[in-house]
Amino acid sequence: MTNAHAHTVSCVTSRGGSAEPLYFKSGENHLFAWLHRPSPSFETNFGVVICSPFGYESICAHRSVREFAEAIAADGIPALRFDYLGAGDSADIDENANVLSIWTRDVVSAIRELRYRTGVERVCLLGIRLGALFAALAAAECLTVDSLVLIGPVVNGRRYVRDLRMTQLAGDALSGSSSSDGDGEATSGGPKGLEAGGFSLSAATVQSLAQVDLQKAAAPTVRSILILDNDKLPSAARWADSLSGSGIALEYKILPGLIEMAMTAPQFSTVPRTMIDATRQWLSSTVKPVETDRPPTNRDTPAAVLPLIEDHDAPPTTITERPVCISAGVTLFGIVTEPRSDEKRHRAVILLNPGADFHIGASRMYVSLARRWARCGYFVLRLDLAGIGDSATRAGNADDEVFPGEAVEDIRCAIEFIRSRYSIVDMTLAGLCSGAYHALRAAADGVDVNRILMVNPQNYFWKKGMTLEQIQLAEVVHNPGLYRQRMFSLQAWRRIFTGQADITRIGAIYLQRLRLTGEAVLRDSARCLRIRLPSDLGWDLEKIVAKGIRISFVFARGEPGLELLKLQAGASLLRLGDRCHVRILDSGDHIFSRRESRSIMENVLSEELFARADEAAANAPHLSQALQQASAKSR
Repeated sequence: MTNAHAHTVSCVTSRGGSAEPLYFKSGENHLFAWLHRPSPSFETNFGVVICSPFGYESICAHRSVREFAEAIAADGIPALRFDYLGAGDSADIDENANVLSIWTRDVVSAIRELRYRTGVERVCLLGIRLGALFAALAAAECLTVDSLVLIGPVVNGRRYVRDLRMTQLAGDALSGSSSSDGDGEATSGGPKGLEAGGFSLSAATVQSLAQVDLQKAAAPTVRSILILDNDKLPSAARWADSLSGSGIALEYKILPGLIEMAMTAPQFSTVPRTMIDATRQWLSSTVKPVETDRPPTNRDTPAAVLPLIEDHDAPPTTITERPVCISAGVTLFGIVTEPRSDEKRHRAVILLNPGADFHIGASRMYVSLARRWARCGYFVLRLDLAGIGDSATRAGNADDEVFPGEAVEDIRCAIEFIRSRYSIVDMTLAGLCSGAYHALRAAADGVDVNRILMVNPQNYFWKKGMTLEQIQLAEVVHNPGLYRQRMFSLQAWRRIFTGQADITRIGAIYLQRLRLTGEAVLRDSARCLRIRLPSDLGWDLEKIVAKGIRISFVFARGEPGLELLKLQAGASLLRLGDRCHVRILDSGDHIFSRRESRSIMENVLSEELFARADEAAANAPHLSQALQQASAKSR
């Protein structure tokens, strides 16, 4: 164990400056933001507001947005990145609201906040994908916008909506479900809302977006524009041509990096260095900050908490959120959702990153869970492990490493912090996918918790040196069944004889499946003889429940992690009794990207969290019964 001590700090050191988490108002609501200040102080009258992309693209691009802000601050220019209303860590929004107008207003509010906090007068808006569209719209409303940097901009709203619908249909096809929306634009009732990649747009938003076409609109009233277009499929060339006679100093470049930044899963995404360098070079021709000894402008103390009012007629019933930075050798970042001030039960949950998604979780589900559980009296910390999201990366480690070796120590420090700060007596660890893995490993390694909630874990052991690109055990336990079904498919045999199927890979998967089955028999025999083999999931689970820790697994039906659990834990599962529950949900994909299935999953997780031991034993299906039902349905 390290000697790290957990405490909170008001800001964190970043490359070339510092970053300060804060909240600010937009209309009647509060938005979350990071203010990146240069260090040492620079004299400049120019700042940058970064407008993030929408939905799944915002999760993929989170690391890159942070890198843009840090690079800009390193050049002496203050930068502010923020979450729109209803997105990220900002306050929630009515699901039927038209976010086109609301998020444009949010951009204008962010401009106002940057100017107020830093004293700059001229502002550049840097927008990515849909954020670029909002930047262009906000520039028409705010005269202090001096320039625009637009990366892969959405120029035509109707085309963007069509692309999202294609993503929605593709997701439905992969999950075997059918969209209830259908083709909204093809129905006589007019546009309908849509859900793509786990994020939704209301019918009003879809209708407004379909009417936006920057190429037909008046040119932005700015001095200069830099457009960095997608090298795989440029979409802004014609719009750039139409701006050539507007008197705006325009620079248009086609550069690589957009797809790898915003359309690739976070654990595989890469920061677009070429685009960042082009932006820095362009900004340097616009403004040249001068180093100064004067302290930075900082009017008032930024808002430290986000009030979430449950009943507008009774303000004392609010729950609140506050950003925290925890020292654990490196600085870990998280958001704590706090229950009402009169809560006396001192219970807490720590939510751990799914993959390399930052602390809002897949489809923003961690925000929903945290606020729901805080309303029921829990303190909930949405934590970024080191190297992920807004936490610092340890020296020698890679950014966005999904299975860092020091994760257990990060969790230990977070527990120490939240126990000491809130006098917690009941502690739960929870997570999806790799977050579930880290919760299990922490409990097995002796971290002091009362309960672990695990959603769709796909592996239970990770060895240093393994890569995500290697054949996964989840694939090994899942694919043989698919291959058996295809043995009677003429099309499958045609793919084999034409060389389109990778026979070597299929053979490797079968050999690994045989190895796993053999190991399962060996481990059960060793357990009967009370021989402890290394990396034994069954022993780990028995050790965890022997400490009085409750274990809950939640699986979407068909998830390979369930079959892997049965193989690797074997007969130990039947010895765990009512201290371990397995809940299997008939709907949902790996990240529960559909709203309906996500709601069911959140209800089940809440039942597992809220139930006392005796209630859980009475209400939850017995472990052996759940596993038998799962095996029967999978056949």
